[in-house]
Amino acid sequence: MPADPGEQARVEAACAELAAAGQPVTFAEVTARARISRTTLYRRADLRAVIDEHRARGRDATTLSGLTVQIDQLRRTLEAVAAKVRRHEETIRRLERARREPRQ
Repeated sequence: MPADPGEQARVEAACAELAAAGQPVTFAEVTARARISRTTLYRRADLRAVIDEHRARGRDATTLSGLTVQIDQLRRTLEAVAAKVRRHEETIRRLERARREPRQ
């Protein structure tokens, strides 16, 4: 079962707070800050992935290979967002054309 947006946002925020403070991203700390049970964090792969990603960022942030991986991940994410925007723009154009054409 995927996390609801509120839970995922709280986990993201907790991880970001810990990283910004220079503290390790641990399940115990995320649990306390996000107000989500530790069991939920361990059982939910989507929430666990958020924590793992923040841990990897913190560990690899200062290495050249770590930065290369992050840049590649960001590039792929940006490409996916751009593709989605193009699809939405095409849908909007189709809908506008259909609205302008007289019905028969």
